[in-house]
Amino acid sequence: MDVGIGLPNAIRDTEGKTLVDWAARSEDAGFSTVSTIGRLVYPNYDDLIALAAAAAVTERIRLTTGVLLAPLYTNTALLAKQAASLDRLSGGRFVLGIGLGGRDDDFAASGLSTAGRGQRLERQLDEMKRIWGGEEHGYAGAIGPKPARPGGPELILGAAAEAGFRRAARVADGWIMGGGTPEMFAHGAAAVEQAWQDAGRSDKPRKLALAYFGLGSNARQSAGSYIKDYYGWLGEFAEQIAAGAAVSPEMIKGYVAAFKDSGCDELIFVPATSQIDQISLLADAVM
Repeated sequence: MDVGIGLPNAIRDTEGKTLVDWAARSEDAGFSTVSTIGRLVYPNYDDLIALAAAAAVTERIRLTTGVLLAPLYTNTALLAKQAASLDRLSGGRFVLGIGLGGRDDDFAASGLSTAGRGQRLERQLDEMKRIWGGEEHGYAGAIGPKPARPGGPELILGAAAEAGFRRAARVADGWIMGGGTPEMFAHGAAAVEQAWQDAGRSDKPRKLALAYFGLGSNARQSAGSYIKDYYGWLGEFAEQIAAGAAVSPEMIKGYVAAFKDSGCDELIFVPATSQIDQISLLADAVM
């Protein structure tokens, strides 16, 4: 199982230099990917812009959105162009993780309704696939640049219900669980595998998961403070997310073993603080 690390793009007051240094040091430490988490109404860095900055200072590591909220992007052709640009600029290292989004304020700020977002995402995925495949639009031809990866960036969908699993099996390369226990992951992974079989696919889905972490002194307090702020809209459930954060090397090792046993292909540890020492502390625990 690969082990990745999140960028602190969604942590308040993270400096741009910290974000860039974080990406370079994560590659040096041997992690498989650097990833973002996305939302609109929060003082976070945009997913694609953060990963473009990371691409400029790295050469090997994957660049993953975990996940980008596609229904908020009403200009699908522009989103497809941005994704293809990042894929080509990074030499094919971009992994486009996409989700529906569940926060009403993100949609309200975009002048959108959450109703029908699943259908909108279906149309977006089809349009992006056509654009990446070279579909022509008028005199100038295709919407470029041509992605480095034939057919477009690796596409991973977030899903927690049967409709989402079927959607992933129809158009994607894999599935990502945004948070939860290894047992929850195993259940979702089995549903994804079944959706792949039902769709008649001969390949295997790549299955990813996210887990929050914070290490060092006051780890539990700092992790809890950030997670309760970021997920405050969920009320008491935010407390449960905070309680599940890995805050010791032993918990990190336990998560790695449990997710690996659950069939996870890549586990991405998302930081609860932007202190740069988190990279080496995590690396010491898992590498």
